Amino acid sequence: MAKKSKGNRFQIILECTEHKESGLPGTSRYVTQKNKKNTPDRLELKKYNPIMRKYTIHKEIK
Repeated sequence: MAKKSKGNRFQIILECTEHKESGLPGTSRYVTQKNKKNTPDRLELKKYNPIMRKYTIHKEIK
């Protein structure tokens, strides 16, 4: 069960952008938190994709 957020901190899901385009089965997703007051835009981070075995850009989907 997800922990309830306090204040401006919310849970977000990051999904790999390169994985979608490659056509490989499965998805690479990470769950993290961000402060919507400080970063109102969608978040983009370089994270490790274990299926593609390299670091790729993951964008916020939710």
